[in-house]
Amino acid sequence: MDFPPDPGLEQEDVNELVDEAIEENEIVLFMKGNELMPQCGYSKRALGLIAAHREEFETVDVLDSLEEYRVALERHSGWETIPQTFVDGEFVGGSDILVELEERGELGETLGAE
Repeated sequence: MDFPPDPGLEQEDVNELVDEAIEENEIVLFMKGNELMPQCGYSKRALGLIAAHREEFETVDVLDSLEEYRVALERHSGWETIPQTFVDGEFVGGSDILVELEERGELGETLGAE
C-alpha cells in the first residue's frame, strides 16, 4: 500500500486563510506545528513567549502547505521565515523579535496584556 504525500492547499486558499486569520484575531501566531506539539524550536519559543503574557490567542499550523504559507505571509510582513506574529492586524515579528521585546520589557504591552 502506498501513501502519497498530501498535496497541501492551493495558494489562493492559503492567501484567504492568512488574510482571515490576521483580520479576525487580535493575536495570531503562524507556526510550525500546533500549541500541543510545536515542530521547531523557534515556533516553540514564540509560543511560550506569547503564552507568558496572554491566555487567548490564535495559532495556525503552516506545515500542511509550508511554501504557500511563506508566500501568503510575505505579502503581509515582507518576511519568509516562520514563525510570524501579528497583533491587531500588524506584523510584530518572529521569535527573535519577541525575545528582544521581552528583554526590553515591552512584549506584554505589545501583546495588549492586562
